[in-house]
Amino acid sequence: MAKKNINEMSFLDHLEDLRWHLIRICIAVVIVATLAFIFSRFIFDEIIFAPLDMSFPTYDFLCRTATFIGVDTTFCNEKVPMIIQNRTMAGQFSADIWTAILGGFVISFPYVIYQLWKFVSPGLHDNERKHSRGFIIISSLLFFIGVLFGYYIVTPLSINFLANYSVSTTVDNQIDISSYIALVRSSALASGLIFELPIIIYFFTRIGLVTPEILKKYRKYALVVVLIMSAIITPPDIASQVIVAIPILILYQVSIYISKVVVRNQKRKETVNT
Repeated sequence: MAKKNINEMSFLDHLEDLRWHLIRICIAVVIVATLAFIFSRFIFDEIIFAPLDMSFPTYDFLCRTATFIGVDTTFCNEKVPMIIQNRTMAGQFSADIWTAILGGFVISFPYVIYQLWKFVSPGLHDNERKHSRGFIIISSLLFFIGVLFGYYIVTPLSINFLANYSVSTTVDNQIDISSYIALVRSSALASGLIFELPIIIYFFTRIGLVTPEILKKYRKYALVVVLIMSAIITPPDIASQVIVAIPILILYQVSIYISKVVVRNQKRKETVNT
């Protein structure tokens, strides 16, 4: 049966179409998650628990930098003062399952975006679809850059700060595996979604929700929001918050430029049509 024209589709038709796109997304995530579950030992040893080793690239770089400028730092410690343990019967199994699902979503992200794009694109004009062909590539690239930023920057900074923070020498850091994985997961996933800001601003500008003038006007408020977001996904030390805030502010500036380009193209189109 041929697919109906977008203008002929009822609300229930749209829901049915969305349902099938979501089903395809779920199938893709489950397939990749299954593969991630099969190779879970490698994922945990080489990826999830890698920031617990002081030879991790981020620690090594920060240690060398601190040594060069003559500053004492915990990044040069022999080991992270923290023990990961499991306190519940199903704790390790649950950690394995949810990590596989998260890995399935992250790796399948380009396909997820593709399916969402397939649902939205029929409602666009031909020229709009033509100028948006790079959407999947750009959004996926930004997401993966954000995930890597969260993994290599936010995660080790958070682990180092929280592992070395102590209210008393009588207290040892014996961290439950679910708490540790939640930190790694939130750092990587939140950063990946935050890096989608230019894409979000692009679509908000296209539908008229924001303009370059609005983005400039509320720049100082955006700075406050960025600092709050940095405080949420990083430990409460100034250095970590600044490191996280800088790329977000750069993304905000890039979003302003993107918004300008969208508005300029819309005005140019209106001029040609009149």
